[in-house]
Amino acid sequence: MDGSIQLSAGERNVLLKEVRRGTDPERRLRAHLLILLADGWPWSVIVAVLFTSTSTINRWRLRYLEGGVQTVLEGTRARRRAWQWWAVLVIEWVTLRSPRDFGFYRSRWTCGTIVTLLAEDYHVQVSRETVRRRLHEDDLVWRRPRPVLGPKDPQRATKLRRIRALLRNLPADEIALFEDEVDINTNPKIGSMWMRRGQQAEVVTPGNNTKRYLAGSMNWRTGEVMLSEAGPRRNACLFLAHLDDLRRRFRHYRRIHVICDNAIFHNPERCRAVREYLAQWGHRIELHFLPTYAPETNPIERVWWHLHEEITRNHRCANIDELLEQVFEWLAAGASFEIETSVYDTARAA
Repeated sequence: MDGSIQLSAGERNVLLKEVRRGTDPERRLRAHLLILLADGWPWSVIVAVLFTSTSTINRWRLRYLEGGVQTVLEGTRARRRAWQWWAVLVIEWVTLRSPRDFGFYRSRWTCGTIVTLLAEDYHVQVSRETVRRRLHEDDLVWRRPRPVLGPKDPQRATKLRRIRALLRNLPADEIALFEDEVDINTNPKIGSMWMRRGQQAEVVTPGNNTKRYLAGSMNWRTGEVMLSEAGPRRNACLFLAHLDDLRRRFRHYRRIHVICDNAIFHNPERCRAVREYLAQWGHRIELHFLPTYAPETNPIERVWWHLHEEITRNHRCANIDELLEQVFEWLAAGASFEIETSVYDTARAA
C-alpha cells in the first residue's frame, strides 16, 4: 500500500503556516507529518526526524484521507476538552481557594499539591508539569504577591478630612510637613539587577548588621526634605531632636504643622517627653496624626522608597558611616522631591 498523500496548493499553505506560526505543538507535529508524507519521505525518516511512531503517522494519514487537512488539525480538540475539565477546577482553586480548604497544611498552592488533590478526590492522573503548563496557558504566573495592610482605621475618613482642610487653608505664614523615620542598615536590601544568565551575581553582606534611624520631614508646598542626624533607635529622643531642627530651620514661620503616624513616641497622650516638649513649644509646633494602618497617606514614604531603591538596595558600603554619607549626599542632590500621592489635593505655593 502506498503510504504517501497528495496535497493541494491550498492545503500545503495551510500546513506550512501551522508549522511556522502555530502555537499548539500537537497541531504543528501533525502538519509537519503531512507535509513530509506528501513530499515522499520514507516513514522511517519521518519517525527519526519528528520523534514519533509509525502508528501515529498512519493514524493522521488515514484521518487526512477521510476528512482533509482541517480534520487532522482539529481532530483532537473535542477529546482534549473532554479530559481537561479538571483545568477549570484548578483555576478556581489557585485564584479563589486555599489549600487549607481541602485539608492540606499549606498556605499556598504548588503543582504537586494540585496533582495530589486531583488524584485523590477526582481520580485524575496528571503530572506536575502538565498542571504547570495548563496554568501558564491561562495566563497564571508564579511570582511574589504585593503585601497590603488588612486593618483599617474606623476614623480614617474623619482624619483625612481634617488634614485635607488644613492643607487647603494653610496660611502663608504657616508650614505643613509630613514626618516619618527610616532605617538604614549595613545589611543591604536585595533587589533585581543585571547579570549573565546562569551566573548569579553576589552582594557581600557584613554579617553583623548595624542600623541607624533618620527622622525626616517633607515640605508640603515645595517637596523639600529635611533630615535630622541618624540615631541608634527610633524613639522620642530622635523625634524631639527632629522637632528642634524643624523649629530652627523654619523659624520665620509663625506655626509649624507636623503630620505624622501614630507611633507611641509621637503621641503626647502616650509619651511624657512629647507632652512636656509641647507644653513648652506648642505655640509654634502642632502635631496632626494620620489614619492608622495607612502608610499611603504619608507622601514621605515614597521618598524612603526611592532612597532604598537607589541607594541602600544592593549597596557595597563597608560600614554604616560610608552608607550614611551616600544617603545624605543623595538627599542633598535631590533637594526637593515630587509629592507622589493622590490622597490630597495638589499643593499650592505660598
